[in-house]
Amino acid sequence: MTSPPATSPAARADVLRWRRHLAAERAEARVYRDLASRRHGEEQAILLALADAEDRHAAHWIDLLGPAAQPEPRASLGTRVLGFFARRFGSVFVLALMQRAEVRSPYETDADATEAMAADERIHGEVVRALATAKRMKLAGGFRAAVFGMNDGLVSNLALVLGVGAAGMPPQALLLTGVAGLLAGALSMGAGEYVSVSSQQELIRASDPDPSAEQRIPALDLDANELALVYRARGMDEAAAREKADRVLARTRWRQEGGRTTSEGHTLAPALGTETASIPVVVAPEYDAVGSPWSAAISSFFSFAAGAVIPVLPYAFGAAGWLAVGLASGLVGVALLATGAITGLLSGTSPLLRALRQLAIGLGAAAATYLLGLAFGAVLGG
Repeated sequence: MTSPPATSPAARADVLRWRRHLAAERAEARVYRDLASRRHGEEQAILLALADAEDRHAAHWIDLLGPAAQPEPRASLGTRVLGFFARRFGSVFVLALMQRAEVRSPYETDADATEAMAADERIHGEVVRALATAKRMKLAGGFRAAVFGMNDGLVSNLALVLGVGAAGMPPQALLLTGVAGLLAGALSMGAGEYVSVSSQQELIRASDPDPSAEQRIPALDLDANELALVYRARGMDEAAAREKADRVLARTRWRQEGGRTTSEGHTLAPALGTETASIPVVVAPEYDAVGSPWSAAISSFFSFAAGAVIPVLPYAFGAAGWLAVGLASGLVGVALLATGAITGLLSGTSPLLRALRQLAIGLGAAAATYLLGLAFGAVLGG
């Protein structure tokens, strides 16, 4: 396919669109190579393969553009920023953004993109999603505590100072109330996270196989193999569980007896496969996803404090009345938008929708508390 002469407005529009696609493909290839430069082994090879695929797509647009491919089109500001972060950090944020970019590829509806290119982009999104999964799991425990703590600090302390302010408390008392709420909430959040994560880990550990039970396997009755019940309880059907249990028990006893030998002294292993006496766990404990109790507690403490200090700042600098209410609400609103957008990025969903949801919930709770404060103030004042 060759590029048409750019004489009509439609042709010029096509050239501009093709140049945008070319710039995006080249920029994405650079991002993947920048990410690969900070990785090793299989992950590096996968990222380099993705970069090569983006180069193939770029060649398609170069063929269409012909001489119009020069000078090289400039990538969008967002893509250039993404490349900067890939070179400096190579974090899960970059992978999440690349996943989103691949899934939202315009090739599905672009008549000049091939069907293979559209399919490539969709599969690229799944590849990047898989690469980001392990990092999301490692991040999940501490990130959950940090986001929850930050959001709780923002909303609860804003609601606290607005509520008591609406009831008629003077600015100095409001400042003291906000600081007290910050300290009490941060300590409570830290302690709560420690207890919560510790309890969750204890529940997970309760599903771990008992080593002492495995040691008793050789003594089981061969005709009434109770080990099959363990496998059935772990999710296997009755026939498969019985067959596996028989093989495990037979091999365990054979090993315990030292194995059979031939007259030449060679050991003969029974044709029982490679099963061991280990009792399988269908769902492996996800300790990484749960996180450490101490890391969750510390993360929650500081994130709550960071969020709770924001609505107090206007009062700390001497603001009062509606000015303080407006400043506190505005600062908290910006912070809620930021935390919502970050959550959306990491989860691979819309940052805008997550940001607006966070804003609506947070300011809605604060507004409800403010109205309750007005009502209490009217009752007490009356």
